[in-house]
Amino acid sequence: MFDRRRTGHVTLRQLEIFEAVARAESVSRAAETLHLTQPAVSLQLKTLAEAVGHRLTEPVGRRIRLTQAGRDLADACRELAAVWSRFEARLDDVAALRRGRLRVSVVTTAKYFLPKALGRFVQLHPGIEVELEIQNRDGVLERLRERLDDIYVMSAPPQDAAIEAESFLPNPLVVYAPRGFAAPPNATLQDLAKERFLLREPGSGTRMAVDEHLARLRVALPNRMTVGSNEAIKQGVAGGLGLAILSRHAFSEADLPEIRILDVKGFPIEREWHIVHWRDQKLPAAADAFRRYLLEHAAELRGATETSPAARPRRRSPRG
Repeated sequence: MFDRRRTGHVTLRQLEIFEAVARAESVSRAAETLHLTQPAVSLQLKTLAEAVGHRLTEPVGRRIRLTQAGRDLADACRELAAVWSRFEARLDDVAALRRGRLRVSVVTTAKYFLPKALGRFVQLHPGIEVELEIQNRDGVLERLRERLDDIYVMSAPPQDAAIEAESFLPNPLVVYAPRGFAAPPNATLQDLAKERFLLREPGSGTRMAVDEHLARLRVALPNRMTVGSNEAIKQGVAGGLGLAILSRHAFSEADLPEIRILDVKGFPIEREWHIVHWRDQKLPAAADAFRRYLLEHAAELRGATETSPAARPRRRSPRG
């Protein structure tokens, strides 16, 4: 930034002292203003002149006068003071959330509620610029490893002591079926094992949770189809292609005419959404504010998902 071959080691304190001397045209008056001794001010002036490589002042009677180099440096000091003042104002704006950048990376299923939460947050802080990345769990973990974002939202955070993971919202996984599907009373997953299941791709958090649950129940689903997105799975279930195990957040009232939640023993699979970030990385003001927003408004987010008809398991007759 500075050419040290020309300026040597110049400090902001030296420039502050020089600017006071230039303004007062007197070392003694500058010393009084700065609450320093006169010898201390004189020493700093001498050190600064040596660093610059030019005389900065010359005596005129009992006062001092700036040399050409001194006048140029005084102008530079005033410009630097103005720049620094603007910098401090920008810091104040960041601290007060009047401006800043928020980088968030979320797993695919979080897209059904997280953008709404972001929208409400930005309404409170319109000066915040938001960058939102949506990928499956493997993609978000890769971004986490590379520290590309401020915070990450996922259900299955990595087990790493260097990672901070705070749960803030339930993320239950349930069994979805076409509206007219006739499930046996008190159905178990084993009862449904002969059906075709549409499952998310390996690498997604939902697929990982389903595979772990199947292993715990010792149930195999031989007739399975891997589908790369929740939207495609929803279309497949609605079209009668098969059943699915997905988050309650993945479906809304608009899906109800064609899709319903089955009441299956062992479900829902209870999971939690987590806010994830590195412990050794201080969150920027905007990111920390959004983190606190999610924690403080979790009840509202929970209410929005739990009161939706799509979020409530229900029993239906085979003709329902």
